[in-house]
Formats: sequence, C-alpha cells, structure tokens
Amino acid sequence: MEIWKFLILFFSAFLGGIAIFLVKSDKSALLKLILSFSGAYLFAITVLHLIPEAYSGTDSEEIGIFILIGFLFQVLLEQFSQGVEHGHIHRHHDHDRQFPWGIMLSLCLHAFLEGMPLARDRQNELIFGISLHHIPAAFALASILLQNKFRGGLLLLCVGVFAIMAPLGYYVSLGLSNGTIGGVESYFNKIMGIVIGIFLHISTTILFESSMDHKVNKRKMIAVLLGIGIAVAGTYL
Repeated sequence: MEIWKFLILFFSAFLGGIAIFLVKSDKSALLKLILSFSGAYLFAITVLHLIPEAYSGTDSEEIGIFILIGFLFQVLLEQFSQGVEHGHIHRHHDHDRQFPWGIMLSLCLHAFLEGMPLARDRQNELIFGISLHHIPAAFALASILLQNKFRGGLLLLCVGVFAIMAPLGYYVSLGLSNGTIGGVESYFNKIMGIVIGIFLHISTTILFESSMDHKVNKRKMIAVLLGIGIAVAGTYL
C-alpha cells in the first residue's frame, strides 16, 4: 500500500469530522459544492475508468448483474444511514440520546467498499474524488453524534473508525487482486461490479437531488462541470 494514499484517505475523513468543532456558522452551501464536485468526479471516473476495466475481463457478461446488485445494496444501506454519505444532516430531538448504530455501521461499510477500487487506481484518478466525498460525510456523522449528545473521545473514536474504513478497503482489495487473501482473485471483477453499482447510486443521487426550487444553480453547475472536466483530463491527457 502506498502510504500517501492511506494518509489522504484517512485525514480527509478525519479532519472533515473534527471540523465540526471549528465551524461556528452554517457551511452547508460549501459542503454541497464539495459534494457536487466529488459526485460528478466519481460518476465520470466510474464511466470512463471503472466500468470499461470491469468489462475487460473474461467474465464480462456477468458484470452487469453485479452492478445492479451494488446499486440495490446502496439503496438498502441508505435505509440505515439516512443519506449521511450524501452529507445529509438529520435533526434529532434534544432528549434523544441514542447511539446511531445504523448510521455508523452502514456508513463504515460504505466507506470500506469505496476504498476497494483503489487497488486498480494506477493513475490515481479515484483517490481524490473519494477523499473529497468523505469530507462532508464525516462532517455529517460528527454533527449527528453531537446532536445525540456524544462528544469528546467517543466522537473522535467514531470519526476515526469511519476514517480508517476506506484505507482498510484499499488494503483488502490489494490482497484480493493479487491473490494473497483467500485466493479469490478470480472474483475481483465481480466485487468491482458491486462497487461500481454503489458509485453510480451515490454519484447520481448527489447530482440529481433537487434543490429547493428544483433547479441547479450556477455554482453547483460549475462544480459539476469542473469535476467531470478534471476526470476527463486525467483520463485522456
């Protein structure tokens, strides 16, 4: 594992989470722009890079089924995460002090799976999109924990666990792709199909969620075009 990838993946999420202690005003507009950029970038990289590579294997006729499985699996995950991976922050009543197990577990699984394609990210196209995507997700997780009266060490622990999931997914996928873990390298493309389905759901949800007036404003459009443009440039230039 390249240590710089591990550090970027970990600290982007961790710093995004602890930023809840530093931000005194509402930064939801900035978080939405970061989400729009990362969503567009992930979508473009999935279409330009991950899908063609998944279909280049000998089992390409089955990949579509696994993409659909991944897409539907993300729909299921969001029943527990409440859309935190999109940066959504749901308000809770002050008297509710319950640990959000469903959100925490589904978000960690989501991050773990997102780290898996990095084993084949030879041109480092994907790591920055995933890292940016995890900043608002970690911020939303920390905000929900604060709303539920969880602070200090427990909040930092939860953010740290979330932050380590993508690097862990990367490490496991390296072992799967070269056969050092379980000898299931022949199934790697199918696993990538599931991850592609998750990426397609996440990125399209971010891109096509309606604003209050059901229109895409100028700043969001610029962020989307910038994300797609950088992905295209990184692929073909």
